[in-house]
Amino acid sequence: MDKRAAITFVCGLLLMGFSGLVSAAADRSPPTADHSKFKALQGPFERAEDVTAACLECHTEAGEQVRGTTHWTWLYEHEETGQTLGKSKVINSFCGMTVTNEPRCTSCHVGYGWEDMNEPPPEADNAVDCLVCHDTTGEYWKFPTLAGHPTYEPREWPKGSGKMVQPPDLANIAQNVGASDRQNCGSCHFYGGGADGVKHGDLDSSLVDPPKHVDVHMSPEGLDFACSDCHTTSGHEVTGSRYQVNARDELGIDVPGHTDLSRASCESCHGMEPHEETKINDHVDKLACQSCHIPAFARGGVATKTWWDWSTAGRLDEDGNPIKELDENGDPSYLSEKGDFRHGENVVPEYAWFNGTVEYTLAGEPLDIDNPPVPINDIQGSADDPDSRIWPFKIMRGKQPFDTELQTLLATHVFGADDTSLWSNFSWEKALQAASDLSGRPYSGEFSFIETTMHWPITHMVAPADDAVRCGSCHQSDSRLAGIGGIYMPGHDRNVWLDRIGWFLVAATLFAVLLHAIARVIFRGRSAK
Repeated sequence: MDKRAAITFVCGLLLMGFSGLVSAAADRSPPTADHSKFKALQGPFERAEDVTAACLECHTEAGEQVRGTTHWTWLYEHEETGQTLGKSKVINSFCGMTVTNEPRCTSCHVGYGWEDMNEPPPEADNAVDCLVCHDTTGEYWKFPTLAGHPTYEPREWPKGSGKMVQPPDLANIAQNVGASDRQNCGSCHFYGGGADGVKHGDLDSSLVDPPKHVDVHMSPEGLDFACSDCHTTSGHEVTGSRYQVNARDELGIDVPGHTDLSRASCESCHGMEPHEETKINDHVDKLACQSCHIPAFARGGVATKTWWDWSTAGRLDEDGNPIKELDENGDPSYLSEKGDFRHGENVVPEYAWFNGTVEYTLAGEPLDIDNPPVPINDIQGSADDPDSRIWPFKIMRGKQPFDTELQTLLATHVFGADDTSLWSNFSWEKALQAASDLSGRPYSGEFSFIETTMHWPITHMVAPADDAVRCGSCHQSDSRLAGIGGIYMPGHDRNVWLDRIGWFLVAATLFAVLLHAIARVIFRGRSAK
């Protein structure tokens, strides 16, 4: 066997092994340790930090590793834009900022006791929450008002409902830890923005156990992937970033032992030529895989929020009580504490050129108030950029408060222990001042509302191949890609001179065929004579 043949043979074995890993994702190897037999986990445990301390007796480096991740710091140093991003830096299109809605937002932090987001998160290793990612019982729940802790005594939730939440059995949960699954990750990521499916559009509770038509990768009828099958980890650092998206992966298949196993991309599994048809593969250069293979988002029966108008908040009924109105599908259309909403299911994405870089409007940055809507984030990319492809997005739209004197976005304050979050005595002036005090951001006292947009890349809810976007959805005048510049698509675009040249070539071809036919008739007659 020559050298080239040997290399080909070895690569083939590696690829076969990689395919085996993918196909076997649903039948993962059983754990090599029975945690119910560990003396340190027998309990009883009074507090969740005691469980973490027991975990660290064996997993000695885990605490320090987690505290070095974005999941812990909630900060991201963006190398392309130079911005320091994170939940305490960016005002989003939903509840504004995490720092103005403590401790509701920190209930999703992977730790315990982060009560003041103007300060760094706790430094102790046992402040790390192991259970939120590794519970397999489904019985662990971080209480919404306790800065990341579960409740340690019976508590009513929601407030005024009469429903009591009981403390979790920490010892039983600790003895049944395992690899994280969709439900672990989803306990936070499915509920961003305040409720199920609100924020992302392609992440909601339907993905805990999705049918195949909703997500071919995560469905038990399909590959039954956990989130970590794509979002691989090293030292608890999870691959894949919303702040810097891998929009164009040209490294191809991520072969174990030969590449860095750090890419959460379609290409890392499917390669650069995933289709049998060469013509379809030609589209990979300009189109993200998601543009064809996610025909719509919010497909699992959970609606996503598409519009949020803060300017209408504060309206009360005749008795001075808060109002709650629902739309025809049972989703909130008005809440006194938050304003008007619109929701959608089976939403067709909007499309734009995208190179993976996102620049954000940070708290305190001046706005272009003369040209609304104001972009909360600005996606980078163009047809001339070799790193760009056409990507699908959810665009969140709405109206948000801004400071008319400083011309900056204002954070809102809708959750807390103080009276400004209780809407029986609500005023915008009081709520915005409270948000300013909590965030440390200046506020002139003068405000109004302005329309905003925020782009969310769509990359989950991948449909089976048979449900992919049809060719005619783009190659027609009323196209999904209407408004996308820098491309020419037959059936979608029209160029007068190109059309004239095309019709001339068609006419010339017909004339040549007719002339050839006449010539054959004439010369056939001569041959007969």
